[in-house]
Amino acid sequence: MLTKHQSLIYTMVLMSAADSEMSETEMLKIKEVISYLPIFEGYEQSNIAKDAGAVAELLLDEDGFEKALELVRESLPVHLRETAYALAVEVAAADLEAAEEELNLLQMIRHILEIDRLIAAGIERGARARYAQA
Repeated sequence: MLTKHQSLIYTMVLMSAADSEMSETEMLKIKEVISYLPIFEGYEQSNIAKDAGAVAELLLDEDGFEKALELVRESLPVHLRETAYALAVEVAAADLEAAEEELNLLQMIRHILEIDRLIAAGIERGARARYAQA
């Protein structure tokens, strides 16, 4: 079982790895989110590399994404599932474009975490508003 912090980090790292490339922008977004969101209070930031490495290890398996998402679903308290989805959207939006792989993974996350379609749309719309370019 993962802690709530690890579950959220797994979700963000999975999103970053969706297009087979974990960009510096996405990793900086993950670190930024961990540093200021209240949900990460008490999380030791020195563990980011270890926790991200554990996700990367899972992704070496052929069905690594599914295994990791199932682990997140089993470990994450239900009341934090929308938070996990919102964090995945933040990472997807960090580089100002969402690749098809990222959109597919968002759909998988929404499905496995049982996020209502309207709630997901609201979360996504909020990210579009925050990341709009002039």
